[in-house]
Amino acid sequence: MPTVLSTAPLSAADRAECWHAAVSGTFVPMEVRLLEPEPAPGTIVGSRLGPLQISRVQAGPQTVRRNKRHIARDDRNSLIVTLQERGTALKEQDGRECVIGPGAFSLSDASRPFTIRLAEPFTFTSFHFPRTELQVRDEDLRALTATAFSGQEGSGALVATFLARMAREAEGFGDAVGRRVAATALDLMVLLIDEWHSRLATENPQVTAASLDRVKEHVLRNLDDPNLTPPAIAAAHRMSVRYLHKLFQLEGATVGGWIRTQRLERCRRDLLRPMAREMGVAAVAQRWGFVNPSHFSRAFRAAYGTTPREWQVHGRSAAHCENTSGAPADK
Repeated sequence: MPTVLSTAPLSAADRAECWHAAVSGTFVPMEVRLLEPEPAPGTIVGSRLGPLQISRVQAGPQTVRRNKRHIARDDRNSLIVTLQERGTALKEQDGRECVIGPGAFSLSDASRPFTIRLAEPFTFTSFHFPRTELQVRDEDLRALTATAFSGQEGSGALVATFLARMAREAEGFGDAVGRRVAATALDLMVLLIDEWHSRLATENPQVTAASLDRVKEHVLRNLDDPNLTPPAIAAAHRMSVRYLHKLFQLEGATVGGWIRTQRLERCRRDLLRPMAREMGVAAVAQRWGFVNPSHFSRAFRAAYGTTPREWQVHGRSAAHCENTSGAPADK
């Protein structure tokens, strides 16, 4: 059964204090200032689907503000997605300001200060959940708070439609189905955030370059891991596999191709070292993440025109020629 809280039975004089407690209790501690001399009744109808607390809120004009003092007192790392149904909201967070009209939605991060001004009677449905449930990077979230997502087109329309329908049907879902529906909603949010971040990164080459540098550093630290796959790399950086591939495509490369090149270069270097004679070719290959010796030999020959064993025998003179001709030496 949904939980219902209403200030309608109270006198206008008592509504402000009760409403402040209701808003802070439903979401996170915040300052609430009602903008009417005699506050209109407010209602909050709540339900839960897995990690999602769903709340449909109706009330009169007000301003809510979460500041550093509130965060210090209650530092829950949670997110609030708000789907506006009636009235408009002016939101401020992370140095940005936007207007959210009916049909649009926005994201607020409770771990940092924000302000929301609702200058007219309003209705919205919010989806409040722990930050850990949304598998995206903190940088991506920070770039999209106080941003108006349109519910009329593209992936925003898909998210808005799904959220609205989920909220209407929430009480009819059993626990297991409800958790799966909530997981789908969060997956759609990740898709939306990835899409917007990709768009921003395309517009800002510095963001793209920084993301690619972080990924490459991670890859180089983990070249010996045979499970270093695009899905694993994307998960480590809280980005989609699609976006990971896009980062490398901007350099004309592929994720797998870049990893293979880095591994081959290190095998090529190590095969010339004295330790390689004792270890053997297969052990050197395995040291850098190649688990199949035959695959390694084919990849090595395709890259350098010689087999690993031939390189081990004749490579010192070849490497010396490269160095004396001005090519950089392997380190």
